[in-house]
Amino acid sequence: MLKGWGEMENSLEEREKELLAKIDPERLPGHVAIIMDGNGRWAKERGLPRSAGHRQGVETVREIVSCSHRLGIKVLTLFAFSTENWKRPAWEVNYLMSLPQQYLKKELPKLVEENVKVNLIGDPSRLPPPVQKAVNQGLEATRNNTGMVLNFALNYGSRMEIVRAVQGLLADIQEGRHKGPVTEEVFSRYLFTAGLPDPDLLIRTSGEYRLSNFLLWQLAYSELWFTRTYWPDFNRCHLLQAVYDYQQRERRFGKI
Repeated sequence: MLKGWGEMENSLEEREKELLAKIDPERLPGHVAIIMDGNGRWAKERGLPRSAGHRQGVETVREIVSCSHRLGIKVLTLFAFSTENWKRPAWEVNYLMSLPQQYLKKELPKLVEENVKVNLIGDPSRLPPPVQKAVNQGLEATRNNTGMVLNFALNYGSRMEIVRAVQGLLADIQEGRHKGPVTEEVFSRYLFTAGLPDPDLLIRTSGEYRLSNFLLWQLAYSELWFTRTYWPDFNRCHLLQAVYDYQQRERRFGKI
């Protein structure tokens, strides 16, 4: 017999308490990055249009942002729209472009209240003007916030990011703005993520086991956590399980 909504929520709360009791608050990943995957397949398995999967995916974003903030994660990066996603049908691209507006319109007051700082990585120039406006409003409204950084990767591709970083560094060298050796630290300053720590933990949903051109430089020493759960079904307990599993790993960074 299927559980009712109340029973499922109670079960979720019990599991959440169990996981929170096992997680060491002193060893949290400082930066969690998530490849949110599986919206379309979630919808298809339910006989629904793909837009329904994307719409439910936004609800998951709300839950995971809230849980990350309460847990004490310092940076949360969500892969929202890649440079490759422009290849999708025009109707789907248009729908995906509407989601950041919807999310920020509804959630921005809460983000401001909770001291969350909205940030964007990627090339905003190709985003439709209404999306650019909504994002800029989010950036401005939370500019002085000092809590969790909520990093949206919009029109983002890591290879594009690295090429632009090389171009920017070369221009600064040629024009005399940068002198001295080019180190990893120097190069990192030219990436979209300049000023942010590299991810400690990468989560990818839907059973795919690839990085899909996401934070290729920054993920060099990240712990990777994969789940077959589609993004619309991903919940706070999945996030807590990923954090708990992260804490069971030994991170040596090349040392013994």
